[in-house]
Amino acid sequence: MTQHLSTELILYAYSIGAFPMADSREAGTIHWIEPKKRGIFPLDHFHVSKSLGRKIIREPFRISFDTAFPDVIAACATRQETWINHDIEARYTDLFNLGYAHSIEVWESDELVGGVYGIALGAAFFGESMFSRRTDASKIALAYLVDRLRKTGFELFDTQFITPHLSRLGAIEIPQKQYKHMLGKAIQKTANINDADYSVDVLAIAQRKTQTS
Repeated sequence: MTQHLSTELILYAYSIGAFPMADSREAGTIHWIEPKKRGIFPLDHFHVSKSLGRKIIREPFRISFDTAFPDVIAACATRQETWINHDIEARYTDLFNLGYAHSIEVWESDELVGGVYGIALGAAFFGESMFSRRTDASKIALAYLVDRLRKTGFELFDTQFITPHLSRLGAIEIPQKQYKHMLGKAIQKTANINDADYSVDVLAIAQRKTQTS
């Protein structure tokens, strides 16, 4: 446990397989979590259902990258149940300013209606939290994020825990030992989430591992 975070401490923790969580928004103590079972998204096996694929093709939302990180983490932090206390929010915003934290934003006109954020370290991406104010907004954010990670050289997408929601999208659970082996390899490699050559192919995102629903 710790009372105060630093950006250096957070990055070191990720490099050895741990991450910080608080008990609530107002909690003063932060716990270091290192699950025995770890959730990950195999980047080549993200599942887009037919209904979600149709919605992505219709493009009801505008998608952006790294344009509203403080708003995304604030939206995640102000949900009724959250592990993001004020210190975590502040330090991750610092990490965004340092180029380690990133966000995908989902917009309906000028309203932020969904998003996901996380940390990039080497060729590993650590998904932290997401929110949705419209049906499927967070799923679409994840679909766009996975596409970006695949095309910019990432090898590991860590979801920390597994949930039924993430499982339906293709996330799996692996033992801690296997996770740490994958992590050790990924953080030694280089990936550039801001690669200028990256381009969005909406049709390819919509058709990724399409399954009936």
